[in-house]
Amino acid sequence: MKWSVVFRHVGGLLVLLGLSMLGVVPVAWILGEPAGMVHMGLSSGVTLLCGVVLFLGFRRQAAFAVTRRDAFAVVTVAWVLTGAFGAVPYLISGAIPGPVDAFFESVSGFTTTGSSVVATPASLPRTILFWRSLTQWIGGMGIIVLFVAVFSELGVGGRYLFQSEVPGPITDSVKPRIRETSSALWKIYVLFTVAEVLALLATGVDAFDAFCHAFATLSTGGFSTRNDSLASFPAPAQVVVIAFMVLAGANFSLYHAAFSGRPAGLARDRELRAYVGLLALAALAVTASLASRHREALDALRHGAFQVVSLTTTTGFVTDDFNRYHPFSKILLVTLMFVGGCAGSTAGGIKVVRLAILVKVLHRGIVRMIRPQVVMPIRLGSQVIPESSVEETSGFFFLYVSLFVAASLFVAAHGLDMATSLTSVAATLGNIGPGLERVGAVSHFGDLPATVKVVLTACMILGRLELYTVLGLLVPVFWRR
Repeated sequence: MKWSVVFRHVGGLLVLLGLSMLGVVPVAWILGEPAGMVHMGLSSGVTLLCGVVLFLGFRRQAAFAVTRRDAFAVVTVAWVLTGAFGAVPYLISGAIPGPVDAFFESVSGFTTTGSSVVATPASLPRTILFWRSLTQWIGGMGIIVLFVAVFSELGVGGRYLFQSEVPGPITDSVKPRIRETSSALWKIYVLFTVAEVLALLATGVDAFDAFCHAFATLSTGGFSTRNDSLASFPAPAQVVVIAFMVLAGANFSLYHAAFSGRPAGLARDRELRAYVGLLALAALAVTASLASRHREALDALRHGAFQVVSLTTTTGFVTDDFNRYHPFSKILLVTLMFVGGCAGSTAGGIKVVRLAILVKVLHRGIVRMIRPQVVMPIRLGSQVIPESSVEETSGFFFLYVSLFVAASLFVAAHGLDMATSLTSVAATLGNIGPGLERVGAVSHFGDLPATVKVVLTACMILGRLELYTVLGLLVPVFWRR
């Protein structure tokens, strides 16, 4: 592995981050917050300076190709440093004064987790709220994917970077060149964001809230500008958000195929059908249990569907305090947290396609117990899943459960109750946002011990990069020549 190559590409990413901060300065001017202009300007200057030093200081390394091992290091280091520099506006402005809390909030934004240490978001300067939402939007499609789309020097190394940030059991390239793939995905992402902004404006939401919540919806992030999340939004606006959360939780490659004249792929995709079916069934189940809480059937359906879609897609917005729901609904919602959205979406969680593969592996195991001689390849529709992908999926599931248990035990060791310990880890490892009890729908993570916040921050990064990219650095063979 060539650290000089790693530092150069991380420097390039910091330059993009610094330019993003600089782009918030005119927003602060529009919002009438001169202090915000200063805070974002200083933050941009610090980030750009560090990025330019790294990028130009190692410019001779541009000729060296990015290897698979380099990509693992670039992606991991980039996400940690992005979280660190993204915290600078919180610290300079004093909005979140503690470095651990500021880092937690920043990482939560970029990983689109949505867990927050802020008790009353509405009390923060609107410039900071805009930056907070923008971090989620940048992280939603991926900072590495954006980097690959912008920089042409990467060559084949861009594919390694792309796959290290957007791993999965099945990776379909929507274009032969990975840079064009990244660019196409970002264009669709921007298009959906603009569409949601316009739809929210049409329902009566003001421009500031429309932009901030569109950023947080398409990224499946969940940061809100309001203390009650979306509970005070008009019902039509909540319905709009439900629709775009569903869109964000699906595979963006399917959208590109549809826009390219192949819309039939949407109807044929087995994962998408399973995802939509799961959302519909779960929404009906939760709605049925809300009859005593919401007398109007349409209100019960809207709140039930919103909570189901929000937690399944790992967005984390809420319109109701699901911590007070019937135990059946709470258990169902927590289960859906682990499921997540589709591969190739901005959602977190285990992903629907992985669970589908695991179900088929289980079925094959049962059949082979009865008829050991049977050869049964794993199929999704007409596609045969390579055994290497099946092994990766099984290993991922084992790693996910192991980390969930280990982190939950660590949190519980600090004296937190069982529901808080389990769901705080589930919420951060799955990039979801809210949990139950002390980290419930109307609560926050600010009162948790600092060591717990550090571990939960690590869970966010591990979950966003889907474990293998980060944990690969800890394997001795990674460091052997």
